[in-house]
Amino acid sequence: MVTLLLDSTQLEVALSATERAMSFRRRNVTVAREHIVKVQLTDDAWNWLRGVPRPGVLVPGVVAMGSWESAGGPDFVVVRRRRPSVVVDLEGDPEFHRLVLSTRHGLALVQALRLDVRDEPVDVVDIVGG
Repeated sequence: MVTLLLDSTQLEVALSATERAMSFRRRNVTVAREHIVKVQLTDDAWNWLRGVPRPGVLVPGVVAMGSWESAGGPDFVVVRRRRPSVVVDLEGDPEFHRLVLSTRHGLALVQALRLDVRDEPVDVVDIVGG
């Protein structure tokens, strides 16, 4: 599961070495807070996938990681099995239109985005005290 780091200016999706390899990324995904327009919690992230992996890995029902291309624009996806997930809609981000991420900390992200946070990145769970 990805780690979500938040500071006063951006959300960072911290990827493990395995997640970076499977999503074909050298670095973590960062999104300016001003580009986040909506955050939704879901128990089934598979329903939120659109398009095809480019580049990415897809084993249906097991794992989906990487960039997904669709008519709606590029999404970044890290989905594992049927785990709790968060869908982050973006507007104005130069790289992605949406993030679909398996994480049990989706509610903490929603709560943390409503709060004023520090200038240095902090795990969203630590921000809300969960």
